[in-house]
Amino acid sequence: MNQPKQQQEPPGVEGALNPPADHGESSYRGSGRLRDKATVITGGDSGIGRAVALAYAREGADVLIAYLNEHEDAQETARLVGEAGRKAVLMAGDLADPAHCRAIVDKAVAEFGRIDVLVNNAAFQMSHDSLEEIPDEEWDYTFKVNITAMFHLCKAAVKHMAPGSSIINTSSVNSDNPKPTLLAYATTKGAIANFTAGLAQLLAEKGIRANSVAPGPIWTPLIPSTMPPDQVESFGQQVPMKRPGQPKEVAPVYVMLASDEASYISGARIAVTGGTPIL
Repeated sequence: MNQPKQQQEPPGVEGALNPPADHGESSYRGSGRLRDKATVITGGDSGIGRAVALAYAREGADVLIAYLNEHEDAQETARLVGEAGRKAVLMAGDLADPAHCRAIVDKAVAEFGRIDVLVNNAAFQMSHDSLEEIPDEEWDYTFKVNITAMFHLCKAAVKHMAPGSSIINTSSVNSDNPKPTLLAYATTKGAIANFTAGLAQLLAEKGIRANSVAPGPIWTPLIPSTMPPDQVESFGQQVPMKRPGQPKEVAPVYVMLASDEASYISGARIAVTGGTPIL
């Protein structure tokens, strides 16, 4: 079934999504897999980030939720974390600023004493029908938020991560099959896949694992805030399952990769794509 045509202003908010997204609020059950871990999630206010924050908290983790300026969404995610009996720390700001990336790490260390799991999930995208339409500054900003921030966050966080810690980066099905109208975004997602594969090898001697998750079409505020209404209406119909995924359907992969059960998984890119293969 298609979504209704709709449009939001970037970066989009959960409350305007029709139908509402499912982050696992009424379905996710934890079993202590991340007990007492200190975690950081960028883009943790909504979408996949909210679902991961909720799952982490219900698995026993404390969570720093980094976000741009969607304060109402971030407060709701923090409420879900607190409801699970875990500590939620909110930090707003633009990841395009390297100093803010370092400040996120400093805040997490001040609040938790260390970082066990870093989830680099925040992303910026805009849709354009031609190369000429893409503003130079938008291209640069997409790279700053999606991949350069990841470098600054990882670089700052590693010194506070002990052996057994985990870095999880959100790539995309676009890293393998780029959508031409999302040229800048898709290019950064390919860079994230390569960055993560190299990082895993670089950090192996420290005992720190690095993996990426490659979601397909997931129903989040990013979609109606960055895509034309007709594409929003048919969003997800292109995959074999013929529907968009819900954030709750992605979060369990982040739980697994953060857990000690994944102790021999590093350098992987895990597809959550509704049946579309990733090579």
